[in-house]
Amino acid sequence: MPDTLTLTRPDDWHLHVRDGAALAAVLPHTARQFGRAIIMPNLRPPITTTAQAMAYRDRILAARPEGAGSDFTPLMTLYLTDLTPPDEIRRAKEAGVVALKLYPAGATTNSDAGVTDIRKTYATLEAMQREGVLLLVHGEVTDPAVDVFDREAVFIDQVMRPLRQDFPELKVVFEHITTQDAAQYVADAGAHTAATITAHHLLYNRNAIFQGGLRPHYYCLPVLKREVHRQALLKAVASGSDQFFLGTDSAPHASVMKEASVCGAGCFTAPSALELYAEAFEAIGALDKLDAFAGHHGPAFYGLPRNTGTVTLRREPWALPETLPFGDALIKPLRAGETLHWRLSA
Repeated sequence: MPDTLTLTRPDDWHLHVRDGAALAAVLPHTARQFGRAIIMPNLRPPITTTAQAMAYRDRILAARPEGAGSDFTPLMTLYLTDLTPPDEIRRAKEAGVVALKLYPAGATTNSDAGVTDIRKTYATLEAMQREGVLLLVHGEVTDPAVDVFDREAVFIDQVMRPLRQDFPELKVVFEHITTQDAAQYVADAGAHTAATITAHHLLYNRNAIFQGGLRPHYYCLPVLKREVHRQALLKAVASGSDQFFLGTDSAPHASVMKEASVCGAGCFTAPSALELYAEAFEAIGALDKLDAFAGHHGPAFYGLPRNTGTVTLRREPWALPETLPFGDALIKPLRAGETLHWRLSA
């Protein structure tokens, strides 16, 4: 087995960095590893206009660290609502916004302003298809009658299939897929559909949430699923298909919020993102597929050039910190205090 891995400098195609002091605390973890990242727009209030996206981009650029990561580039998105006007899409495209994010209303953190009925957005989706702006999808229905573990599969039938039929030329990324159903759907869907996959969904099934007690730092949305679904995701990345690529969905919440009686959804993986992916790929004998998954497939789907630099991982045991600063609070990374066996070189 190799003791070093040199990769094309990768990109993170699904990332939450929050704002203000929290942004300043978490962004350097991503910037030292990744050349670019798709920035999620679910702030409070959400980023719904081009002007808001550009202002947010400026705040992110101002938070970049000196030295390693100082050239990190945020790729901006807008939060799709029932009322997003079609003429906003041209302004977004001209300003460099690359995508709009579909949150079904109530599906996850700060999604209460999301879409209530996909048909209400059809005029805007038509404009996106025409302008070449991507649609990023949180793929879960929010009907309380649907079991939380089935919401992704139901979304495929109720939303994705009609959407793809009605907008065949619209590029769609099925974000942070978690199920065998979604992996198979994307594999069969054709060149205009792709998916991001997180490290935590490759590494863990739903047992991780309950081992030794309730473990809130493993709680995310979409929630971890059965082992059969984790194995399907591993099979998807091991296939080398360019329809699957890296998106951490690193979602920072202060520890006090994660450990509350009603905790926030999200795994904070930014401090060790590449190390966690390397662990997952090594476990299935697919380290040779990591470079393309992390640094080639995403740029190709988005129509962007690959990054020109490289990063190097070394086989070296190291312990993740128990806590990290998060503005005026503290945050715990996933696997806090545990030893990892791959380490990103400085």
